[in-house]
Amino acid sequence: MKKPFPRLPAQAQIDAARGRFRAGGVLAYATESCFGLGCDPFNVRAIRRILAIKARPTHKGLIVIAANLEQLRPLIRPLTPAQLATVQRYWPGPYTFLLPASRRVPTLLRGRHDKIAVRISAHGEAAALCQALGSPLVSTSANRAGQKSLKTARACRQAFGREQVLTLKGRIGKRRKPSTIIDLDSGRVLR
Repeated sequence: MKKPFPRLPAQAQIDAARGRFRAGGVLAYATESCFGLGCDPFNVRAIRRILAIKARPTHKGLIVIAANLEQLRPLIRPLTPAQLATVQRYWPGPYTFLLPASRRVPTLLRGRHDKIAVRISAHGEAAALCQALGSPLVSTSANRAGQKSLKTARACRQAFGREQVLTLKGRIGKRRKPSTIIDLDSGRVLR
């Protein structure tokens, strides 16, 4: 039987990540094109930590990744059959969709928008992390605003230290660019 997530991080890393995640901490982990910074998308204190680490304006909002659609359901309003068919053509994959946010979504997560940016990741390690956490995960590039995205765990540890961010070992995917962002309602490609 084929494993759904072939590159599962070591159990010790998973245990440490769960502890940090549940305590409202920040994780650095490999994604499709770079390392990402992540936290519990429902923990406002953790979201504030990421925004402070990145020096990112609060009005921009953040992307959330998941291992499957079930993990995203608490974040989004119900999709129509046509909307569902559209996103399922692209997921899992490097496509982030702006979808109507549920009332449960913290304002800091969606920024000044009424939609939330979500993706079901095709990156084995990132999807496995979401699966192991039993939760979707904030996913913003590991860098300070305006600087280059970090590509290795070592670079993350040097940039953020061990106290501020728990960096997980991992290998980024082969994409050179970040995910494509599409507004599902209009079909407009934003990035």
